[in-house]
Amino acid sequence: MADLTTNFLGISSPNPFWLASAPPTDKEYNVRRAFEAGWGGVVWKTLGSEGPPVVNVNGPRYGAIYGADRRLLGLNNIELITDRDLYTNLEEIKRVKADYPDRALIVSIMVPCEEEAWKAILPLVEDTGADGIELNFGCPHGMSERGMGAAVGQVPEYIEMVTRWCKQYYSKPVIVKLTPNITDVRKPAAAAKRGGADAVSLINTINSITSVNLDSMSPEPSIDGKGTHGGYCGPAVKPIAMSMVSEIARNSETQGFPISGIGGVTTWRDAAEFITLGCGNVQVCTAAMTYGFKIVQEMISGLSDWMDSKGHTSIDDFLGAAVPNTTDWQYLNLNYVAKAKIDQDACISCGRCYAACEDTSHQAIAMSPDRVFTVIDEECVACNLCVDVCPVEDCISMEQLAPGTVDPRTGKTVQDAYANWTTHPNNPGAVAAE
Repeated sequence: MADLTTNFLGISSPNPFWLASAPPTDKEYNVRRAFEAGWGGVVWKTLGSEGPPVVNVNGPRYGAIYGADRRLLGLNNIELITDRDLYTNLEEIKRVKADYPDRALIVSIMVPCEEEAWKAILPLVEDTGADGIELNFGCPHGMSERGMGAAVGQVPEYIEMVTRWCKQYYSKPVIVKLTPNITDVRKPAAAAKRGGADAVSLINTINSITSVNLDSMSPEPSIDGKGTHGGYCGPAVKPIAMSMVSEIARNSETQGFPISGIGGVTTWRDAAEFITLGCGNVQVCTAAMTYGFKIVQEMISGLSDWMDSKGHTSIDDFLGAAVPNTTDWQYLNLNYVAKAKIDQDACISCGRCYAACEDTSHQAIAMSPDRVFTVIDEECVACNLCVDVCPVEDCISMEQLAPGTVDPRTGKTVQDAYANWTTHPNNPGAVAAE
């Protein structure tokens, strides 16, 4: 059996699945249920400083984007940080950590961008025995209008400054949670590292309005006829999250920097993909809110079975394995040539591939009078659109042409299509190298 134990920043947990800072980690009751269900760790919902209480709306807090089968693809929320008393939270954190010493317990914090505010709260959190803190520099709504959350995460200088304060007044690991609402995520990640952060976590939610109520003419969720932007999460944001993770993992300034991956993790496969891009663990929210805490059991068994099938005995065996193969477009091999192939036994003659290719692509699929679909190799550029729209898995595949094969599109052998591409003048990478 594969060993799913992780050691992230010296914090041990029985598996890489942590619950993200969010409604599922808002109180002792939830967190205990999560640990009993099998979660390896939690990040307690963001605590604020003493002062004016946080007041959440007493109306709809979530909006949703659904697939055709009403499967939840994306969730928008306008909820703020915890509206529960700071000291109540601290007491609960202390009790939970004492009862579950083998689980990771991280405390998310967001206070004003002032040194005294951080200096005041950090000893209180440290006294709970929690394993570390996560600095919430990502929340895009409500708190950002008050100069916190994403308002800090969008300014690298602020990230570096606050991180330094935290490393000065707190002795355990400091994780910086990054906002995706920024042009280049590498800059805030580098700033966190310069400030002494032990790791970064990403992504936090994306600015969004999921829908507009066409009766009240207000964004959803609507509060008394008014709506606002919120934070978008769920399976739909996974591609954005993985891209940003990969940018940090392969950037020279942050290469090797520990990362906790967040964004649309719903299955064991999602987790494995994040880990191959350099994440030492993953954080989950929307999947738990959609299916309940016990979904982690499927994640654990699925990841374990896959690792066994691949001969992996630990997470470290494939941690970061995809990073060396993630590159810039200019370094892709233009000598590589493939063509689409349709499995006639699997084809159901729906015609989706034909319609998509004929109307919007390269007119590389022919349809016979009796609705048999075949690929016109002379026109096929292997764009993969037919594979993506086909409703039958593995019915259409892309097959690489072997070196020396004549490419019907160019009339040249495959290796001659772009001879010596690594030094070809049309290769931006080659030009830059020279």
